[in-house]
Amino acid sequence: MKKLPVFDDVIEAAGRIQPYVQRTPVLTSRTLNRMTDAALFLKAENFQRVGAFKARGACNAVFALSEDEARRGVATHSSGNHAQAIAYAARLRCIPAVVVMPEDAPPVKVAAVKDYGAKIVWAGSNPLDREQTVKTVLEQTGVVFIHPSNNFHVIAGQGTAALELLEEVPDLDIVMTPVGGGGLLAGTALSIKALSPRTRVIGTEPETVDDAARSLRDGRIYPPTNAYTVADGLRTFLGDISFPIISEHVSDIVTVREGAIVAAMRLIWERMKIIIEPSAAVPVAALFEHPELFCGRRIGIILSGGNVDLDHLPWQRGGL
Repeated sequence: MKKLPVFDDVIEAAGRIQPYVQRTPVLTSRTLNRMTDAALFLKAENFQRVGAFKARGACNAVFALSEDEARRGVATHSSGNHAQAIAYAARLRCIPAVVVMPEDAPPVKVAAVKDYGAKIVWAGSNPLDREQTVKTVLEQTGVVFIHPSNNFHVIAGQGTAALELLEEVPDLDIVMTPVGGGGLLAGTALSIKALSPRTRVIGTEPETVDDAARSLRDGRIYPPTNAYTVADGLRTFLGDISFPIISEHVSDIVTVREGAIVAAMRLIWERMKIIIEPSAAVPVAALFEHPELFCGRRIGIILSGGNVDLDHLPWQRGGL
């Protein structure tokens, strides 16, 4: 069994990445509180470096490398946000980065990866295509692989967002995140259960790609369905590091409809005047899809990112 991170590793990560990431604000909205009959505290990782929480885990993983490892460079596979984050962290450490991206990756995320100086290698749209392509890259180059979610240091780094949230708002009933590969959910669970054991941790995902919900329910990792979802960043699957942490510490994973994701994203844009991407809207959608779980509660939500293709917004004609 692989070594799993613990809360001490989250604390270590917080110190390691402090020079390279933002301490993002926790936002509130009286309108959203009224609409959900709950007290909401939104950790705005859309204001994070590279526009997403992924900067935390990527910086922790890249700066945890030994000098010998760093000289070899790094590689990863990602549909966008982790790709940008690895490219960003590698540039900070002045080492080369190779990123395997699906051919249907959002153009705004592709452009950002290029701007940070990483080399892009293209793969098919199925997450398993990326896994195979990155194996070829590793065989050909000898670079160090940093998995987007199923990585010890990535998970520890992602846990720093919840650490900051609880430092600011310590008395929460529930903390929610979206879940794709489970890095954010696992890291969040480590922080929450160490600092506030009574607080429930709940993951949220689109019902069209509900492998994480089924995995938690049945106690085994299901592969991705590769079905369509507007929350493209969540079309991936749990791993043998993230899943044991989630199994032990996460109370539930709930699913939401595509239309609810789009409606929640638009609601945040219109009422809070901030840009979030569809994946970040998934836990907000859960508030309206499963009101019986959240009514009357104090709820923390990690708004995971804000990288959106403004030419193809999901509520525009043809967006869904």
